[in-house]
Amino acid sequence: MNNLLNILHIKKNYITDKEEIEAIKDITLSIEKGEIVTIVGSSGCGKSSLLSILAGIEKATSGTFLFHKENPIIGYMLQSDALFPWLTVYENALIGLKISKKDTLENKEYVKSLFRKYKLEEFMNKYPKELSGGMKQRVALIRTLAIKPDILLLDEPFSALDYQSRLAVSDDVYNIIKRENITTIMVSHDIAEAISMSDRIVVLSKRPCTIKKIYIVELENKQNPIENRKAKEFSDYYNKIWKDLDINV
Repeated sequence: MNNLLNILHIKKNYITDKEEIEAIKDITLSIEKGEIVTIVGSSGCGKSSLLSILAGIEKATSGTFLFHKENPIIGYMLQSDALFPWLTVYENALIGLKISKKDTLENKEYVKSLFRKYKLEEFMNKYPKELSGGMKQRVALIRTLAIKPDILLLDEPFSALDYQSRLAVSDDVYNIIKRENITTIMVSHDIAEAISMSDRIVVLSKRPCTIKKIYIVELENKQNPIENRKAKEFSDYYNKIWKDLDINV
């Protein structure tokens, strides 16, 4: 096994004026280099809290996580594209580099190469309002890739898109992640999306969450997400994960 990250007994409590809320009870998980791991669970179970802890936005109440690389670079992509409307698409893609003071000529050329590689070069000098929702998400991904992350954290990255755009963009994002060989942890409420994109799926229990089950996604003739939805094993995974989610309708 080639572990990039070990998550060890992470716990998270939130303190309000009235009470202490236990959000994450105990999460221990290893992430291997180059894999896509998707975390699913019922609404409010603590999925996004775990991602925020890994990104350094929040602190765990207890527990730790260990990267098996010195000074790892973490890319974090939110639900919204969060593009600044007064900046061009290219200027938006450079934001992470500017913040980290790494906007060198070499890195700027790398960003331009990403636009060329993923067929967005002609839109570099346009403004976000001139792009479709799907294109904005592609630009947001390029902005995240610009810092050359060792691990990519995706928090419901397609939830703001309509169904057709969601399918197309998830396909694009999957292909980009695999081509660039970036280790990825994604949070999703969409079971079909998780199965079609992931190497492993981690199912969390209700809050306070623990790991209820882990599925290794093995599809015959595994391809891109759109094609993976047609796999004969797809419905079996879907039904099992749906039953695990503890969702009361």
